[in-house]
Amino acid sequence: QVQLVESGGGLVQAGGSLRLSCAASGATFWGYTLGWSRQAPGKEREFVSQITWNRDSIYYADSVNGRFSISINNGRTTWYLQMDTLKPEDTAVYYCTAEPRTATDRLSTWKFWGQGTQVTVSS
Repeated sequence: QVQLVESGGGLVQAGGSLRLSCAASGATFWGYTLGWSRQAPGKEREFVSQITWNRDSIYYADSVNGRFSISINNGRTTWYLQMDTLKPEDTAVYYCTAEPRTATDRLSTWKFWGQGTQVTVSS
């Protein structure tokens, strides 16, 4: 059974940085697309970023492009979201996601989700 566990969330001042990690188990993630989504209070869940297992395709939401960076380890068991120049509007619960295919398009649905980690950016 696929399990995704996020870590690295917390409280940071505007302009600061955080690095989220997603530890995955229960499958071989070769051939998968891995990602991050977030949900701010009172808002719908939204796409943040995705990367294919072979690192050939990467997408970012316009709101984070240039500030966030997604990466994956060589074993394809952990992926990361480096978040720099954080803004108060980045405050949300961040979820790691996984889809069992190599997506060349930006995904709108994901088969597997983590439990989420809170990121709070103070002004």
